[in-house]
Amino acid sequence: MDSTQPTSSLFNRRGFLKTSSLATLTSLLGTNIVFADRMPKNYLPLVFDGQIDPMASKHKNMVVLNDKPWNVETPAYLLDDAVTPADKMFIRNNGLIPESIDVANWKLTINGESVKAPKTYTLNDLKTKFKPYTYQLVLECGGNGRAGYFPKTSGNQWTEGGVSCAEWTGVRLKDILADAGITDTAVYIGYYGQDLHLSRDPKQPVISRGVPITKALEDETLIAWAMNGQDIPLVHGYPLRLVVGGWPASVSGKWLHTIAVRNKVHDGAKMTGKSYRVPIHPVQPGVDPPASEFRIIESMPIKSVITFPQSGLELPMGQQLSLRGHAWAGDRVAKELHVSIDFGETWQKADLKAPKNRLAWQHWAADVSFPTQGYYEVWARATDDKGVSQPMVMPQWNPEGYINNACHRIAVKVV
Repeated sequence: MDSTQPTSSLFNRRGFLKTSSLATLTSLLGTNIVFADRMPKNYLPLVFDGQIDPMASKHKNMVVLNDKPWNVETPAYLLDDAVTPADKMFIRNNGLIPESIDVANWKLTINGESVKAPKTYTLNDLKTKFKPYTYQLVLECGGNGRAGYFPKTSGNQWTEGGVSCAEWTGVRLKDILADAGITDTAVYIGYYGQDLHLSRDPKQPVISRGVPITKALEDETLIAWAMNGQDIPLVHGYPLRLVVGGWPASVSGKWLHTIAVRNKVHDGAKMTGKSYRVPIHPVQPGVDPPASEFRIIESMPIKSVITFPQSGLELPMGQQLSLRGHAWAGDRVAKELHVSIDFGETWQKADLKAPKNRLAWQHWAADVSFPTQGYYEVWARATDDKGVSQPMVMPQWNPEGYINNACHRIAVKVV
C-alpha cells in the first residue's frame, strides 16, 4: 500500500508541515490536538511519525482490493454492528484523497441551470442556519457482489462487504435548495468534490454523479458533516459529504463543494457511457451491448447478509446455531427473511426487525438446528415489500458486474 502518498502534500519543500494541514491532522487523529495553538510553527506531532496514512484507523481484517484508488472491503462478519463504525466501513474511491483540506474556508456552492441565482454557504452557515437531522442510511457500492458473476467482469472483485449503515448528521438537501431557490426546470442534481484524478491533473474530472430531483428532495438526502456523532473521517469525505441512502454509494459524493441543479440528466464524470449502468434488457452472459442499451442504476435491489457466525464455523452436534444479520432493499423495505440449511430446498422464517428509519438496514435473527454431522451451507434470502426475493445463486448477468444480490451463504461443519 502506498501509505506515504498523502504525507507529501502536508509538507512544503523544506519538509515542514503546512499550517493549513492542522485540520487534516485532527481529522486523521480522530480527536482534537490539545494545545494545538502552542505547537511550534510547522511542527508535526509525534503520533504521525512522518507517515500520514488515511487508512491507519481501518480494522486490521479489512480487505484491500486496490490502493490506487482505495477500494477496501469489509468481511461479512465485521458487519455485525447495528450501526457500522468508521473502522469497519467499506471504502470506495475513484480518485486520490484531497491533498489539502482547508476546513476554515470550506464552502458549499449551489449553482446550475435551474437555480434562480448561485449561492454559497460556509460550514458554519450549514450548521447554524438550518435544522440538523440524523439518519441511519445504507450506502452500498454498485459493484458489491461482483465477484459472484460468471463469466467474470472487470472491476474490483467485491464479495458481500461493499455495504454499510452508519449514522449521518447534517442538513437536508431539500432545505438548502429551498433557501437557494430552484426553478420548475429542475430535473436532476449533480455533485462536485475535491478529490484528485489518479493522473494528478487538476483539470481531469474524477467522478461527478447525481440523482433525479425527486430523490434529491427526499427528507433523508443529507449534506452531512458528521458520521456516528463525529467528524466524517477523511477517507469517507471530510469535511462535507452528500449522503443519498438506498442508491449506489457513488451518488453520495465525498469532499463536497458544489451541487449543480440541472435542467437535464447530469452529465458529469461517470454519469455517461456504461458507468453505473446495466442493460435495459437481459443479455446473454459474455455479451456487451452498446451504451445506448443501458440504463442508470437507481434504487438498489433487495439484499441481505449473514454477519454471525463467520463462515467456516465448527459446531458440536446437537448444539443450536443462533444466526443474525441485516437486510435492506434500496428505496423499499424488506418484509421477510428466510434461512435454509439444505441449499434452498426448504426455508425457515427469521425474525426480521423494522428499520430504525427509512433507508436504514433491518436486523434479523434465527436459530437453526442440524440433523446430523457433516458439512452444511446456511443461506439467507430476503423478500421486499413488493414480493421480490433475492435470487439464490446469481441474478441476470451484466457486463459491468453491478448489483449482484444473490443469497449470502456461509459454511458450517457439524462435528
